[in-house]
Amino acid sequence: MPDVLTTAFSTTTPVWEIFFRMLMACIFAFAIGFDREYRGRPAGLRTNMLTALAASAFALIAIEMIHAMGDEGEKTQLDPIRVVEAVTAGVAFLAAGTIIQSRGNVKGLTTGAGMWLSGAIGLACGAGFLAVGFIATLLAVFILIPLDIIEEHLPSKEKRESESGD
Repeated sequence: MPDVLTTAFSTTTPVWEIFFRMLMACIFAFAIGFDREYRGRPAGLRTNMLTALAASAFALIAIEMIHAMGDEGEKTQLDPIRVVEAVTAGVAFLAAGTIIQSRGNVKGLTTGAGMWLSGAIGLACGAGFLAVGFIATLLAVFILIPLDIIEEHLPSKEKRESESGD
């Protein structure tokens, strides 16, 4: 029985590093989720953090599978891009659920894009590319916060159309 537990919990990536990668995915996604939560949008803190955590877990699973099965010869075909594609498709499905179209107005695109980015950040962190996750988070915060302030000061489409006489 102890051999089963030892095998089940053995990884090529140290457990502390797995924890750290997953933690960083959650922390980075927190920054995106916080903006969405603060603005009262769907898919706030928990959704973005869980999206990044799941993507990180999938990346780590792929890494562990490559190490565990990569030495089995020609019969084993492992392609980490398939994990990226699967996570992207899954997150896109979730993000699409946040997009609402009502009377010609589309809402939720930024929230959906944020979830998509949280998935990418999670993949980056899970794969060990923390710099990619961190830079993506910094740029996302810049896009979400200062650009929102700029957008608030721009005239709305309706106001522009009424001023132009269309």
